Amino acid sequence: FEGEIIRKGDMQVEIDGSRKDCFELVTTKEASEVEDHKIIVEGPEIDEIPVGSKISMSYTVEVAGKAMQPDFEPVFERKIHQFLNCVEGLMHTGQRDMIRVRISKADYEAGFKFKHIGEVLYAKIKSEFDTVVDKCQVKIVVGDEPNAALRKHANEVFDKRDERLKSMTDESVPVFYSCIMCQAFSPSHVCIVTPERLGLCGAVSWLDAKATNELDPQGPCQVVTKERCIDERTGRYEDVDEAVAEYSHGALEHVTLYSLLEDPMTSCGCFECICGIEPVSMGVVITCREFAGMTPLGMTFSEMASMTGGGVQTPGFMGHGKHYIASHKFLKAEGGLARLVWLPSELKEQIRDKINETAKDLYGIENFADMVADETTCGSGDPEELLNFLTEKGHPVLSMEPFDM
Repeated sequence: FEGEIIRKGDMQVEIDGSRKDCFELVTTKEASEVEDHKIIVEGPEIDEIPVGSKISMSYTVEVAGKAMQPDFEPVFERKIHQFLNCVEGLMHTGQRDMIRVRISKADYEAGFKFKHIGEVLYAKIKSEFDTVVDKCQVKIVVGDEPNAALRKHANEVFDKRDERLKSMTDESVPVFYSCIMCQAFSPSHVCIVTPERLGLCGAVSWLDAKATNELDPQGPCQVVTKERCIDERTGRYEDVDEAVAEYSHGALEHVTLYSLLEDPMTSCGCFECICGIEPVSMGVVITCREFAGMTPLGMTFSEMASMTGGGVQTPGFMGHGKHYIASHKFLKAEGGLARLVWLPSELKEQIRDKINETAKDLYGIENFADMVADETTCGSGDPEELLNFLTEKGHPVLSMEPFDM
């Protein structure tokens, strides 16, 4: 049943990480710490929750095995997307602490319980990763208060994983990887994952894709060679074009890795962020799944998502991961990070140190984050108000060439 859509009217409950504290996490333990097939549910069960509710839920899968490695944890996590979507009446999107899971009324009426999420995860992880997992247990926590603290810990784990890539560049590795885990919802979408451009879901780094390929050589992440560079500025490779043509079933012919305007990478619905061109300043605006407000483009996240997702190329708009914003390759073809003029304040604080470091490296600019507007400094969303703010701050975009549209 992978690819099944659960509409709001057919939904019993929704687990929504953009509005509540939620996450999915796989962690490695010693064999003595794991009781095989143990499934714990802490908090109310589904029959104790009003229909139509958005709830806070986390599920932590603890695994043990002689051949298990911590590098495999994010591989298992990303497969949860597929595992849960295969269940009739369940819809899963997102990743890490931005998951969204809908359970249908039909499932509830048939007797589905939260513990069955644990049963599915246990069965699939033990069957698909039997070569490395000897024991597996699942802990499901329901409720706002306990998940607030648990989510903070989970994000610390995610941050440590992301730090592993700090010294790697696209030039320093021999190959890239494709990822098609989201094709159940966007059949023509293909991510090309590089050290400096993680998957748009934010959960598949180059190291994760490499581990996925090692665990499952015929699986969703395949090796993409990088021997025939056509254009270094835009990140165009003949090898990449051939890969996306094959894995998109002919829907795509060309993809660039570093451009927003020239054959940008496609998007599915799992993106953490969306960027789009702001025509007055000739900069880019970024919004994220957690931010429900209006952007200076006159669109909300959901409105931008409707024209960006679905596996189609939309020059001028692009889905991407949060950490890609601070990459030296972010919009390299259009001038890079200096094009960023607005993003939600919460996201700005999450990546403040990283974008400041990148801006200093690339342009010699100190405290670049303070030059970028947000909903607190440009609350009306009016382009003229934004332009006035950028002028006052001396934003570098004002001295850049206009986009070549």
